[in-house]
Amino acid sequence: MQMGIDLGSRTIKTVTLKGGSMLERRVVESGFEPHRQALQMLGEHPQARVVATGYGRHLMQQHAELDIITEIKAHALGARHLFPHCRAVLDVGGQDSKVILLSDNGRIVNFQMNDKCAAGTGRFLEMMAVSLGYGLKDFGIAAAQADAGTPINSMCAVFAESEVVSLKNRGVPPAEIARAVHLAVASRLAAMVSKTGECRHLVFTGGVANNKTLVAMLEKALGVPVLVPEDPSITGALGAALHAGCS
Repeated sequence: MQMGIDLGSRTIKTVTLKGGSMLERRVVESGFEPHRQALQMLGEHPQARVVATGYGRHLMQQHAELDIITEIKAHALGARHLFPHCRAVLDVGGQDSKVILLSDNGRIVNFQMNDKCAAGTGRFLEMMAVSLGYGLKDFGIAAAQADAGTPINSMCAVFAESEVVSLKNRGVPPAEIARAVHLAVASRLAAMVSKTGECRHLVFTGGVANNKTLVAMLEKALGVPVLVPEDPSITGALGAALHAGCS
């Protein structure tokens, strides 16, 4: 039995494999002490070989006997397993976004990472949703229903929030602002992908990929279909579990 655990900035994801098949997958909030939450989850499968990834992987290694791999490798392994022809991975999590390029045989050949600014991440979308009075799920729905969106000029998280407040005070409908935010994020992510020069067989992973409005906008911006796993948030944990089975 193999178990992958992805300790992200907002959630902890686990995937347990047995005989090559998925036995269990879980997503829970990280909480104040994520390592304690993670240890409890690991304790439910004491015989499993465990590999950790994500922001909290080094912290977990201080508290449990396990191996670790980077998020880049984990998402590459998970995406390639789900989509064997995958050549590029766009992973957007709570605190960063990254584009990973793969060779024909699935080896990582290059990657780009945006971890210096919250813009274009799950945290940014959550901040904008709260500012407009939406839940995260309703935020994407509202954006899809708006006919037009007033452009958001700044993609700095701080300045963009000020711009959203200004638009609200001018009487711009919240749904239009929601659409503008989504368009700005899609444009930023599309630019990251395009900069790598590889858009074929692009797999979108991470919790933000659950936002269907953003996926549709990204497809339009790139001009290619975007592949999304059934549960994109567990892709990293799946990759870690697959690595546990090979190591």
